[in-house]
Amino acid sequence: MTKEYKQKKIAAIHDLSGYGRCSLTVAIPVISALKVQCCPVPTSILSNHTGFSTCFFDDYTDKMPLYLEQWKKLNLDFDGIFTGFLGSADQIEIVSDMIRDFKTANTLVIIDPIMGDDGNTYQTYTKEMCSRMKTLVESGDIVTPNLTEACILTGRQYRQENWTRKELTDMAEDIISMGPHSAVITGVREGAFITNVVARKSSKVQFVRTLKAGRNRPGTGDVFSSIIAAQAVKGVPLQKSVKTATDFVKQSILVSDQLNVPTENGVCFEEILSLLIRQ
Repeated sequence: MTKEYKQKKIAAIHDLSGYGRCSLTVAIPVISALKVQCCPVPTSILSNHTGFSTCFFDDYTDKMPLYLEQWKKLNLDFDGIFTGFLGSADQIEIVSDMIRDFKTANTLVIIDPIMGDDGNTYQTYTKEMCSRMKTLVESGDIVTPNLTEACILTGRQYRQENWTRKELTDMAEDIISMGPHSAVITGVREGAFITNVVARKSSKVQFVRTLKAGRNRPGTGDVFSSIIAAQAVKGVPLQKSVKTATDFVKQSILVSDQLNVPTENGVCFEEILSLLIRQ
């Protein structure tokens, strides 16, 4: 008789950057540290992330359907489907198809709608891609946009700070109304604090904030959303996982600054990964 498979599994859809600590090189160790199996679906292969002056890039769009077809033949199932950076409108469609094919009643879909930061969309993102990302968000159970992405999703004008709690609540609730059960708007500046807005259907919006520390670094959003995804499939309450992710990202930034690591190298989360292992 087949024994029940008791370890949780997440399919993580991201690019693989060999150097710089982002995407899959963050998701795999962070999710694994939280005792969840991470099954990568690469969207592209890069020698290093695009924040460096040069990089090798190999697009996997044409390979993704062939890759996923083998998983379908094997009748694989997952407790979570976790999406990160998607490089084209075609990739967004492929991921939408994957969610349709692999989602069951017991599968959580976590969407990190990576489109931009600091009020600007990334160079690769077109208006069509932003529109299709809204459709992808509708199929998510949990979405984790930063403030820029939340503004894009809800059609609001971005501003760096001076948001009222009422405005943030309305924005989060607008995202919930698109279809997800939960939303976390990350990286809202409130004076000396960084605030994350936590919204769930039929619940009061909550605010988790921490004192801003250290320099801004790439990959922190990937660390944050990976913790949210892993803890979600383990049944950890969302506000608790947001607190865990917030504290871990902050400590990773502080350690990275103490070690004088260049900002483009991301955060040295490896130095404190034991904190997650003990969760």
